[in-house]
Amino acid sequence: MRFPIPRQFFSLLITLAVGFVLIGCGNSAFGGSFFGLFGVKKASESLHRQDPPKVSPRVLDRVNPGNSRVVVSLGKQRAYLLLEGEVAIDTPISSGKASGMTPTGSFHVQEKDPDHRSNLYGNFVDRQGRIVRAGVSARIDSAPSGTHFEGAPMYYFMRISEGVGMHVGILPGYPASHGCIRMPAEIAPIFYQKVKVGTPVEVVH
Repeated sequence: MRFPIPRQFFSLLITLAVGFVLIGCGNSAFGGSFFGLFGVKKASESLHRQDPPKVSPRVLDRVNPGNSRVVVSLGKQRAYLLLEGEVAIDTPISSGKASGMTPTGSFHVQEKDPDHRSNLYGNFVDRQGRIVRAGVSARIDSAPSGTHFEGAPMYYFMRISEGVGMHVGILPGYPASHGCIRMPAEIAPIFYQKVKVGTPVEVVH
């Protein structure tokens, strides 16, 4: 015995098929409009975009190593160079990629080094300085024969605790470091100039 198939069933099948095709074409013009139609963001649109650095020249001109202090907010992924209660620089950062990698609390600048290199993370290079293996840890990786460890550059390094400091680094828009506080290349030198060994640094959630 045959049962008649309602016409609405075929309409439903066609609708579903078109929907799946459009989802699969997420990078196309059709796909983009499909996601927008239903209020769903593509992964590329969901990446957090950090606001650029904000500098107050009026305040910055009055900041010097004797009156400055730094506050780092891990939750906001921002660092602030302060003169008393005024903000001289408000900059994006990238801190430790896992909870606890960047410690919170009250610290102070312990060391300044404009051309610092990591003693833990870097590359294995040959005698000509060519990178043989990149992104290694001197603690857990073994150097291939004929190579040696070369630490990753951390320009304008300002140490605040053992293994953690503020320095120039890549900011992907989210916490991504091994614990250090990465800063934009145009901002780290200003922080470096405006702090001294002993400058207070507060790291908060």
